[in-house]
Amino acid sequence: MRTLPTKGLVLVVSGPSGVGKGTVIRHLMPMCPRLRESISYTTREPREGEVDGRDYHFVSVQEFERRKTAGDFLEWAVVHRDQSYGTSRSQVRQMLAQGHSVVLEIDCQGAEQVRREWRDAVFVFVAPPSWAELVRRLRGRDTEDEDEVQKRIDSAFREMAELCKYDYLIVNEDSRQSAKELAAIVTGEGLRMSRVDCEELRDRLLAEGQASREQSRA
Repeated sequence: MRTLPTKGLVLVVSGPSGVGKGTVIRHLMPMCPRLRESISYTTREPREGEVDGRDYHFVSVQEFERRKTAGDFLEWAVVHRDQSYGTSRSQVRQMLAQGHSVVLEIDCQGAEQVRREWRDAVFVFVAPPSWAELVRRLRGRDTEDEDEVQKRIDSAFREMAELCKYDYLIVNEDSRQSAKELAAIVTGEGLRMSRVDCEELRDRLLAEGQASREQSRA
């Protein structure tokens, strides 16, 4: 079956720490074969079970600053007061050039930077069903000490104030259902005229139609 030729989509997914963005995206990836996940750079220490190059690129503060100075980051931010995160501009451009769409799991500071550079990016905010549930999830992860948990709660309060700036809102009560909702956004946005090579499709259909009309007249 012939498919529509489409341009790659930059999908930005934000939301407070503990809301389940990463789990939703993991469920999303098998649903969207053209989608690739950008792996962020960070100066924070890996959590148990995290793998360098799969979950994040874990780098030193010096290496992060070198990349920032070189202009390699599409966006970067200091999150939870003392941890830096950044998205490689060259990595995103390479995946788009290969015909893929790219999902960025980034905080609200980073999303604002992407919004200025990538005007046609799509922005999705993942929210918890309640504040109490978000705090429960943060404490239930048992991957940070109390001071770190409090930093993330403070950051979550600031980020929640930004949700109305986004194109779409997903309330994450069930991660698989949220992934289906996110997949629907990817599909719908991919069919926008601005992302579909509508001229190629138009010209092909008109050529086929003209040939058919000429044949019927013969």
